[in-house]
Amino acid sequence: MHSVPLNQNELEVLRLLWERGELKPAELQAGFGWPIENATLRSVLVNLVEKGHVTRRLQGKAFYYAASVPKTTLLQGMMRLLTHVFAGGSSEALVAQLVQTGDIRPADVAALRQAAGGKPSAKFKKKTP
Repeated sequence: MHSVPLNQNELEVLRLLWERGELKPAELQAGFGWPIENATLRSVLVNLVEKGHVTRRLQGKAFYYAASVPKTTLLQGMMRLLTHVFAGGSSEALVAQLVQTGDIRPADVAALRQAAGGKPSAKFKKKTP
């Protein structure tokens, strides 16, 4: 079973928390990459706490929020979901689709190859005449 994907606002909150650590809502709002209303942000924070991705603690009169899930853990879950939805569960097919649609440049493929230990799959080897 796959978890419900996170929306753009939820992902932005997590990005900020991973980058900056524990923050108050006003600090999150100031760091957002786009305007977000205070009420909307507070709703996003409640949802993230309920989903278990964020914790909150009260200090004085202020709540501080922190990511409770590591970035890599969430990325792995989201990649599994993307792979399931867009490529029938095949990571190789997902990467191939990204290459074919132009979302991955040749330099990215080279970096992926290096990250994979320099062992390209037969489907990604350059064809020689």
